[in-house]
Order: sequence, then C-alpha cells, then structure tokens
Amino acid sequence: MSSAYTESLNKLIEEFGKLPGIGPKSAERLAFHLLKATPAQALKLADAIRDLKEKIKRCEICYNFSEENICQICSDERRDKSIICVVEQPKDVISLEKTGACKWVYHILGGHIAPLDGVEPGDLTIKELVERVSKGDVKELIMATNPNMAGDGTSLYISSLLRNTDVKITRLARGIPTGSTIEFASGKMLSDAISGRQTLE
Repeated sequence: MSSAYTESLNKLIEEFGKLPGIGPKSAERLAFHLLKATPAQALKLADAIRDLKEKIKRCEICYNFSEENICQICSDERRDKSIICVVEQPKDVISLEKTGACKWVYHILGGHIAPLDGVEPGDLTIKELVERVSKGDVKELIMATNPNMAGDGTSLYISSLLRNTDVKITRLARGIPTGSTIEFASGKMLSDAISGRQTLE
C-alpha cells in the first residue's frame, strides 16, 4: 500500500482489490470515486452491501437467492412446477431467464461434483433434488449444468440416482460449446439449447 495515502484509504483500496476482476489501478479509481462522492452517495453503497448480506437467503425449495423464504419463481403460479431445470449456480438462472423461453422452476445445486477439489455429492443440494422428485409431481428434469467434464459428470450422477423413476431427464442441446459455461452463453445460443434439449442417456 502507498505511504502517500491515509490508512483508511489504503484499507478501502485493499478491500476493492480483493474483488474478482479488480486490479490495483481499478481499486484505486473506485476508492477515489467514493472519496469524491458525497457522504449520502457513499453510504448508499454501504447500505446496499449491508442489505445484501442481511436480507438475502436461500429459497427453501430451489436454493436460489431470495429475500423471502420462497423465491419469486417458485411462488409464481404461472410456472410449470412439473418441470425442474437443474443448474449449478444462481447466476445460471439469470442467464436462462433472459431468454424468455423458460416457463419452469429451478433447482440450484451450488456447484458441481469435483472430487479433486474436495466437492462431493453431499456438498451439493443433490439429496434435496431427489427428495423434490420423489414427491411425484415432477415429469421432467432438465439438466442445465455447464457443458464440460464436471457438469456432464454431475448430470450423469443425478441421472443414475433417478434411473428407476418415471421422470424424463433431458439435457440442454449442444448449442452451447463444450467446455463453456451457461453464464457466458448468448441469449440466442441458450434459446436454441432449450428448444433442442435431448433425453439424457
């Protein structure tokens, strides 16, 4: 940290620098922007961060982020609750919803199975997904994990757990390049993948 800056300014630059995609120069620019802002403007950011940590929780049904016990998607009566789209992270829901093609509900796993990284099935919400399906109201499970080795492996593991059920298990079509992630796929690419989904073998 620079000795030309005050302790509080150095601390703010250091905290900004911990954010993903923020280098030292960007961290300095953000800190000086807040320094020049009025107290009211700067405190709005502080209030937003506090609200984020104090108000947001996980939906009791799908594990998406929500300010209520049940998220807006799960509580929407217009959604087809017999179809569950399984994704790795909440940001994947945002990407899929932007297509306007999704009329179903979701289940957020919280990641993918990765034994080398210490992530086992029990670390994800797979057990909770199986319990949702076992209630008998689900007709189709759309596996929308990322199209890479870890995502495919997670999909196949879940499929093996539900092999003896009557639930149809499908996978998004490969309009999404192998090795990429849902988060960075274009809306058109995701729409094609949704409409062309195939039964998971």
